[in-house]
Amino acid sequence: MTGEILAAARMKAFIAANLQNPISAADIARAAGYSPFHAARLFKAETGLSPFEYIRRERLTASAFALRQQKHRVLDIALDYVFDSHAGFTRAFSNGFGITPAQYARQPAPVGWLIPFRYLDRSKEDTYMNQAFVIFTQIVERPARKLILKRSRTGEDYFSYVAEIGCGEHDDSAAWDILSTIEAALYEPVGLWLPETMRPRNTGSYAHGIEVPADYAGAIPDGFDVIELAPCKMLIFQGEPYNDDDFETAVGLCMERIQQFKPEVYGYRYVPELAPRMQLKPMGWRGYIEMMPVEAI
Repeated sequence: MTGEILAAARMKAFIAANLQNPISAADIARAAGYSPFHAARLFKAETGLSPFEYIRRERLTASAFALRQQKHRVLDIALDYVFDSHAGFTRAFSNGFGITPAQYARQPAPVGWLIPFRYLDRSKEDTYMNQAFVIFTQIVERPARKLILKRSRTGEDYFSYVAEIGCGEHDDSAAWDILSTIEAALYEPVGLWLPETMRPRNTGSYAHGIEVPADYAGAIPDGFDVIELAPCKMLIFQGEPYNDDDFETAVGLCMERIQQFKPEVYGYRYVPELAPRMQLKPMGWRGYIEMMPVEAI
């Protein structure tokens, strides 16, 4: 690592340790070991944000997690994270997440699989192209249910799966078109990476499927299989909204960051035998969404 990369890491570590304390340009420069001007320049080169844009983002993200606990008033959290007033915090939080802190504190759980907030401040540059990429996480309880899916012989990802199964009428797979017609479905179709315990021999790891209630007794399309899934917790990742023209770059970066996530830091571990890893259809307006089964350690 170069000296400047290490300096940026020291600045980020200092910021993380002092989110609830006032932070000045001189403080950041001392952490970096450079002049304030040079420290700010190299920090933006490494993160895509100025130090104070980064601090604002980190404080808003931390305050959102604090609001989930529902143990403190909005004003208390605003003051904890060095916002001058309730009004200023509400304005910054609303601009960042598209929901007021009071509304979020009342209903921090998502509706269905979607998280009720995103980091929407796109007034600068397309930050998903650099180190400032933001991913939100949420753990939700999933009931017992059935998964209707179309397997492949060799598919390991979306592209190899569609090449084998065939394209549908709306730029998805032919299987996706059929899954979309199942009226009893709990949610939209999903892409699946199947654990070994759910893969018969000579089948691919990737598939398209849809979840239905545990008591579903409707027709199963020809050539499709059914897997019964036990109740479990799912860790949901949602990336920032992105420009659809930059689909591959944005989704690839989000998937890369998800792979680096360590749930053990938060007291959970992945349990792939409980359910497949799933991805919702990537759409720029809502960001990339992926989910994995977890359990508390």
